[in-house]
Order: sequence, then structure tokens, then C-alpha cells
Amino acid sequence: MASADEANAAAEGTEGKNWQRKGKHKKEKPWDDDPNIDRWTVEKFDPSWNEGGLLEVSSFSTLFPQYREKYLQETWPIVKGALKEFGVSCELNLVEGSMTVSTTRKTRDPYIILKARDLIKLLSRSVPAPQAIKVLNDEMNCDIVKIGSIIRNKERFVKRRERLLGPNLSTLKAIEILTGCYILVQGNTVAAMGSFKGLKQVRKIVEDCIKNIKHPVYHIKELLIKRELAKNPALATESWDRFLPNFKKKNVKQKKPNTKEKKQYTPFPPPQQPSKIDLELESGEYFMSDKKKSAKKWQEKLDKQSEKSEEKKRKREAAFVPPKENTAGLSESAKSTNDNEIADITKSLKLCFLRESMCC
Repeated sequence: MASADEANAAAEGTEGKNWQRKGKHKKEKPWDDDPNIDRWTVEKFDPSWNEGGLLEVSSFSTLFPQYREKYLQETWPIVKGALKEFGVSCELNLVEGSMTVSTTRKTRDPYIILKARDLIKLLSRSVPAPQAIKVLNDEMNCDIVKIGSIIRNKERFVKRRERLLGPNLSTLKAIEILTGCYILVQGNTVAAMGSFKGLKQVRKIVEDCIKNIKHPVYHIKELLIKRELAKNPALATESWDRFLPNFKKKNVKQKKPNTKEKKQYTPFPPPQQPSKIDLELESGEYFMSDKKKSAKKWQEKLDKQSEKSEEKKRKREAAFVPPKENTAGLSESAKSTNDNEIADITKSLKLCFLRESMCC
């Protein structure tokens, strides 16, 4: 009994302690209501925050295509100089076709190695070096959208990728202006640089375009409307769904399902077709010698040739056969007129013969 009472008392004591501890971290701080503090700004890193440097060496490497080799060789000194300011070393290996970045003893900012990793990724995806170096700034971020594996059909993929670019790159430029991001479509990837909000919008537009969910032009219209609505402070706390257009697909041709006629079910399998040997056994050809078989084949070939030659001869002779006269269609009046004409001709001939005889 005593042990049970002690256990209950201990449990009650722990519950009381937990209840006392609960919500201690939620106490009001003196800087919570300070209007001068902007909690969304990212402060620039100060090297005095980490004077000792990093304890371990971190490194990242990425491969690049062969057609980028010449350009990277030319621009590598610029990249190396930009990374040296942050205490990051970089290496270009032309034998393996790879780029490597790693921290050194001079590195103070622990996050700069991830920025350097993004830099070499952008360089491998054909982003120009002056543009890619901007990713080292704290305000700039990047995202690489892989679009090659979304759709299998190559022709459809190329058409939808061209749809994303637009005529004379007009669609891509409009997306860049509205999202505030730099976008480069290269091969099977889309590289984007900008703020987190802009990158999220770019990814949504690209994926919807390649998946054929929504045309980029409709996304551009939505972004334009949102930009105008953001200027009105009265709508800051309201939903914007009533202002945004709802685009629906119309006149979409759907493939008709192939409805095959169902055959009547029978539990018995179909009869087995006779093989070549069975057919030879039936005709007696199986027991013939090779010489007789070849003679038979030759005779069959000659018979076929003679049949074809006769058929061709009949076709040639058919052109010289005169057409039959259609006498069955003559009427009785026409027949009587013909008979009278013949009788008149005979009478005139008889008179001629009599005159000639008289003259003689």
C-alpha cells in the first residue's frame, strides 16, 4: 500500500512540475512589440561572429557537359576570384569534367559553401559566369527545375518547351519581369535565380506548362491581376479568388476508347493448326525424293507462268474486239422506214438495168 501511495504522489509531483514548465518559452519578450525591428530581413554576415573558422572541411563537386569546357576555361579566373573573397577554394578538372568547391581555414561564413555549390550547378547548366556569381549574395537564391523526366514523348516535350519560351522569347521575358527572376531554359532543365517567392512562382509556371495543366499566358494574366490588387491596402486581409479568372479547357479532343467485340467464351482451346510436315504427309510429298520435289516445284512454277501469260494475252486481244451493235433497241416505225427505203433502192436499180438493156 505504501509503495502505491508513493508512486501516486511522485506522479502527481511530476505532473505539477510539467504543468509549471509548460509555456515557459512563450513568455513575452521585450522586442516582440518593437515596430523598428523587421523580422524578414536577412542580416549580412559579419566575420567577427565566427572568428575561429570551421572545424571540418566541406566540399561539393558537380559534372559539366563537354560543350561548356571552353567557356569555363575562359571564365574560371573570374569565378575563382569571386569565391576567394569568401575564403572558398575551387578546382576545375578537365580530365574528369567536374568542378569542385571546398572550404578553407579562411572561411568564416558556414553557409557560403552551399552558395558555392549552387554557383557551380548554375555554371554547368549554361548560366553565364557574371550572372551565376550573383547567387553568392544573401538576397539571391536559385532553383533548377528538371523538366526532362516529366514527359516521355520527345515531340510533345519540345512543343511545350517552346510554349514556355514564346515567340521571340516574349513569354519568358514577361515571366522574368513579373516574378523578378532570371530564367534560362537549357536542354532538360530550367535554371532560375531570384527571391524565394519568385522562384516558387517560376517552378509552378514551368511544371504546369510541361504537364499541360495551364498555359503560361494564363499565369501571366494572374500575376498581373495580383500585382494590381497588391497596390490596394484594403484588400490585404481579403481573399483574391473572386478577382482571379478561372480558366477551363474547352474543345479538348479526347481519344475514343477502343471497344473490341467480346468473343463468346468457350472453355475449350482453339484447334491446333496443322504443321508443314502434316500438310506434306497429307499430300504425299513427304515421301517423295528431293529430285521429284524440285521437279514438282518447277512444274508448278511453269503452270503459274503460263496462266499469267494467257491472262495478259487475253487483255491485249480484248482491245481489238469490235463492239456489238445495239439492234434490239430499234422501234417498229424505224424498222418499217428502213424496209421502205430498201424497196425504193431496189426498184430504182431495176429501172436502171432495164434502160441500159434497151439502149444496147
